Amino acid sequence: MTTSKPQDTDPPSASGLKKGVTSYGDSEFSLFLRRAFIKGAGYSDDALDRPIVGIVDTGSDYNACHGNAPQLIEAVKRGILLEGALPMVFPTISLHESFVNPTAMYLRNLMAIDTEEAIRAQPMDAVVLIGGCDKTVPAQLMGAASADVPAIQLVTGPMLVGAYEGERVGACTDCRRYWARFRAGDIGAEAINEVNSRLVPSVGTCSVMGTASTMACVVEALGMMAPGGATPPAVSADRVRIAETSGRLAVALAKNGVKPSAIMTGPAFENALRVLLAIGGSTNAIIHLTAMAGRLGIDIDLDALDAMGRETPVLVDLKPSGRHYMEDFHRAGGMPVLLRELAPLLHLDVMTVTGRSLGEELERAARPFAQDIVRPLGDPIYASGGLAVVRGNLAPGGAIVKQSAASPALLEFEGRAVVFENLEDLAARIDDPALDVEADDALVLKNIGPKSGAGMPEAGYLPIPRKLAQAGVKDMVRISDGRMSGTAFGTIVLHVTPEAAVGGPLAQVRNGDRIRLSASRRELTLLISDEELARRMRENPAAPPSAERGYQKLFLDTVTQADRGVDFDFLRATQMREKVPKRG
Repeated sequence: MTTSKPQDTDPPSASGLKKGVTSYGDSEFSLFLRRAFIKGAGYSDDALDRPIVGIVDTGSDYNACHGNAPQLIEAVKRGILLEGALPMVFPTISLHESFVNPTAMYLRNLMAIDTEEAIRAQPMDAVVLIGGCDKTVPAQLMGAASADVPAIQLVTGPMLVGAYEGERVGACTDCRRYWARFRAGDIGAEAINEVNSRLVPSVGTCSVMGTASTMACVVEALGMMAPGGATPPAVSADRVRIAETSGRLAVALAKNGVKPSAIMTGPAFENALRVLLAIGGSTNAIIHLTAMAGRLGIDIDLDALDAMGRETPVLVDLKPSGRHYMEDFHRAGGMPVLLRELAPLLHLDVMTVTGRSLGEELERAARPFAQDIVRPLGDPIYASGGLAVVRGNLAPGGAIVKQSAASPALLEFEGRAVVFENLEDLAARIDDPALDVEADDALVLKNIGPKSGAGMPEAGYLPIPRKLAQAGVKDMVRISDGRMSGTAFGTIVLHVTPEAAVGGPLAQVRNGDRIRLSASRRELTLLISDEELARRMRENPAAPPSAERGYQKLFLDTVTQADRGVDFDFLRATQMREKVPKRG
């Protein structure tokens, strides 16, 4: 039995309105109908004979991170028209981390499918992807990689920094800091409500090196963004000019036929991973880059990434690993300054969306000037990479710790496990005064991984138990198979693979077990014998959640583990062509 799939019947020269005509058995009639209907919107024949550049509109009243999308769309249109092409705006799903239930991660792959199929289905010679809030950018690039139509990423940009009682504050590292103070009783309800009105003073993405800012920086390093496009604030003239430039570059990509697969190569992903380490970026970016690369047949090697981390210092002094905010990074010169500093460690010959190499773009960038946000290689804020991969009998497939945002004393740890079976158990017991927990214990949360049914939430940042917070405890070792926000801080082990829901060893941890974490030895070990672990696994077999229908069924049936990007297995490339980073 054979299966059929839609075929690309466009002639090699097809462009603009002639691309991908609807199938009625008569292609000329199909084009005739298409032109007739679009003329109803007032387009002239001259406009319709030009190359078409699609613009993805992810504006939504639920998504303040994308609140400047209308202005960016107008600027992108202007750039496209200046180059003699026709802009066409179309909508896709929009995901905001705080407004999506159960999680934005759960719907990231759906947005990727939406983006891919919308690009495939509609006539466009190139596409400008407008995204910002955490999962939107990777979703768009996953979809664009699979569609492989010329594409460029435009991010909405970071919000401005707020102020509270004379102190600069910004979402959402300071959200967590003030909430921790509130839980500990250091500040009251009136103060926390006032802070709530100060943390997000404008539209745009988080003002620290959270996931949104991290993805913006790594995508610029990847070559899929206009140079200098990662850091301009959402409400700045620089952001609008970058939007216009993105429109112009999209037309050039269309005319030259440069596809994402020609830019998003193995060496380009190595550059992106190097930047991820140097910015002290979000742990989420490892999952997202793995998913993006997997669409192109490129496998991310976690052990090689860890080796890269040992030789890549954290250079950007931004919260949560440092002190400053994204608008400070922008004023310091943004990504070109960082990329120049990292140049000895980068592949400078990779192509970018400008048609020039990364090295050529750095030569064209504004000349360096005195600043203290991006440190020189010889004077980093953290000597080795911000992220480390740990393994052991508790995480045979690996786990991630953001060591640059951790308490150094806790990175070499041995202590007792205090176990929570799931989110409901955590919510019920974490603030119970009778909870048997001490400051030198490890909090362990199970069943929040990809197949848990929880949507792999950013719940790995377990709150400090209230009674300990009130006693002044600021950090503890926390271990889970889930994720945490890139804005979070603390000694937190994430993405434990395999996850508990599929029978990973994490499922077998019991209250009172002892756990050893050693960042220096890259170790995460449950201190029981192999025989005892095997016995527990026999007596407590996995029973992964299932669903009868809908997107939830698709997700639970096909989603991969964290080390494969939490993508759907049928959306990854059928064959992996290479592994990155290259070893040796």
